[in-house]
Amino acid sequence: MAMDYFRPIAMTDAARPAGALTLAGGWCWFDRVEVLSRSAAPRLIPAADCPPEVLRRLTGRRPAFAGLTMERPRLMGILNVTPDSFSDGGRFVAASAALTQGCQIAKAAEIVDIGGESTRPGAVEVQVADEIARTVPVIEALRKAGVQGPISIDTRKAPVAAAALTAGATLVNDVSALGFDPALGPLVAREGVPVVLMHAQGAPATMQDDPNYGNVLLDVYDALAARVAAAVALGIDQETIAVDPGIGFGKTAAHNLALIRGLSLLHGLGCPILLGASRKRFIGSIGGADLAEARMPGSLAVALSGFAQGVQITRVHDVAETRQALLLWQAMQGEPQEVLA
Repeated sequence: MAMDYFRPIAMTDAARPAGALTLAGGWCWFDRVEVLSRSAAPRLIPAADCPPEVLRRLTGRRPAFAGLTMERPRLMGILNVTPDSFSDGGRFVAASAALTQGCQIAKAAEIVDIGGESTRPGAVEVQVADEIARTVPVIEALRKAGVQGPISIDTRKAPVAAAALTAGATLVNDVSALGFDPALGPLVAREGVPVVLMHAQGAPATMQDDPNYGNVLLDVYDALAARVAAAVALGIDQETIAVDPGIGFGKTAAHNLALIRGLSLLHGLGCPILLGASRKRFIGSIGGADLAEARMPGSLAVALSGFAQGVQITRVHDVAETRQALLLWQAMQGEPQEVLA
């Protein structure tokens, strides 16, 4: 018998009907669920008709992640200290530029995400020593400058993560979902730090050659479920795991759109969701912006779609602009707003 998947129809309207359920302990509610299958047409059912275990995962309050409650949207600001990232490669390689940018990010985002290896389509692997040399001094400088919030190390490699954690990073963001370096999962388990598991089809060098899925939304859900289970088997507490559908990582524009439209399905994994679509190529293709730095308006549109589906963490380049959009969105929803100090 084919497996059913349950996608809550996330709502934020103030006219919330009696009996509606809170989605993942956050700001959205739902009273209907779309039942998806690989062998039957989608159908809508009342939320109350879902299996009890499904409802438990969909409604369960998410524990704090990296010290941040998941009851409202959080922003992760991107700091690429690489010469070749697709959007801002080379801009923040110099230590002084990286420190200035990192401090600016920390003013508007709860998490600063630092990466020393580009994982853009076609990128080649960076040596461990180079990746450490790029990232660790920046982490140390940010801590010395007084940045106290979570700092994420965006890496696939255990030695890089270990060095970054020693320098002051507090979570690991792995585009390979612990599938690249077999030593990274055990390290995360030993250190007890939060980890983001991202879906990718193939390695960066070849992932965009011919992305192929039977059903991209269900395939990504299943793949992430398997990676969460693998992480837990290594001794990583599920309450410290967030999941990322990997927009643009081995996906066509159509795949990306299908994933964004169906994001709320991922709440069924029982983990916070991270959405990282900022300035991606499909935004430029649809929005008519060839240059990555011209894709901020489209990136905001995608971020707002994520907020409306209960996405807890949004990873962006344009941090101050996204914060402004979030504050206005919250005001229009009647939600409380909080401006970072």
